[in-house]
Amino acid sequence: MSQDDTQLPSADALTTEGLEAAKSGRIVVLACGALAREILDVLASNNFDHIDLQCLPAIFHNHPEKIVPAVEKAVGELRQHYDEIFLAYADCGTGGQLQAAADRLGIEMIAGPHCYSFFEGNDTFARRSETEFTAFYLTDFLVRQFEAFVWKPLGLDRHPELRDMYFGHYEKLVYQAQTEDPELTEKAKDCAKRLGLEFERRFTGYGDLKTALQSLDD
Repeated sequence: MSQDDTQLPSADALTTEGLEAAKSGRIVVLACGALAREILDVLASNNFDHIDLQCLPAIFHNHPEKIVPAVEKAVGELRQHYDEIFLAYADCGTGGQLQAAADRLGIEMIAGPHCYSFFEGNDTFARRSETEFTAFYLTDFLVRQFEAFVWKPLGLDRHPELRDMYFGHYEKLVYQAQTEDPELTEKAKDCAKRLGLEFERRFTGYGDLKTALQSLDD
């Protein structure tokens, strides 16, 4: 499977051959496309060749109302071919609806309100959030896709004067780095500058995402 964030197939794109190739005992991770690189890296580093990855469109990050219907449809298709389905989403703005759907479907999912939380570690993020009210977060994926997922959807490419309306109450941009990549760090600094925010980099690694994926092999 490609590690290109923009080229990952949706559930509808699974081929008949691909589905028929799934064997008994296999696990599939149904994930947000924004997590594809990280999940593939964890699976590869742990030699989890019995675990497959299926991604839903990363742009659902900006449209949480689409997540639950898409997950329900994908699970209906995938469960005929896999013994276990693991949902690599947090709540992601669904207001508890995704957890309710997972419970109804009988599948496990990652705990936490969003990926910013589970990358940093849900317990650590919860402690920080008690005082960190003015931080805007970016992950590796969102730094790479800043134009497509932040700048353009908010109309800042056409109306930069809207910056104060959207970000006037923020004080800093926190780049949660999953990898040690100097180029991404420089790009994240540029994102902070464009938004008029102070910059802070935190190396999180894969946090609770890694722990959750590793537990699939227990």
